[in-house]
Amino acid sequence: MAQPKGRPVLVLGEFESADSLMVAAEQVRDAGFTHWDCYTPYPIHGLDEKMGVKATALPWFVLGGGLTGCFVGFLMQWFMNAFDYPFMISGKPTWSVPANIPVSFELTILFSAFGAFFGMLAMNGLPRFYRPHFRSERFRRATNDRYFIGIEARDRSFDPAKNQDLLSSLGASHVEVVEE
Repeated sequence: MAQPKGRPVLVLGEFESADSLMVAAEQVRDAGFTHWDCYTPYPIHGLDEKMGVKATALPWFVLGGGLTGCFVGFLMQWFMNAFDYPFMISGKPTWSVPANIPVSFELTILFSAFGAFFGMLAMNGLPRFYRPHFRSERFRRATNDRYFIGIEARDRSFDPAKNQDLLSSLGASHVEVVEE
């Protein structure tokens, strides 16, 4: 294991099979790491549970967007039809709920989509134009046929030498320290 020359920001462990990655992910989670991730060429069923990934708050962003869209739709139509420009036709009310459901429904869908899109961007810290992973030549195989675990420097348990030893003991075929 070569010692890094610059400031280490990431320790990458390469695994050759999904099964070995699953076992290693469970042990990394049990070791108390909080800022780490698994990188695979395809989704692996059960990996989230092995990593201890908790439920996301994204559905609350979508719900908030949807409720806001519904409220804005009804408020906008009430303002336009009953307050700003009331138009009396055959003694019908200037504003009623059934006539305004289609527009409110469409705004609910639109604002929900905005909530999902912008909430996902914010929660993932996107756009992110650079990641230290890109410095690793071997990491390019993460989209082809290799599986990786990356432990980030912002983790309170980050120690490049100990993390290299941990990933090696978990069956990583290659362990690399990525520098800044």
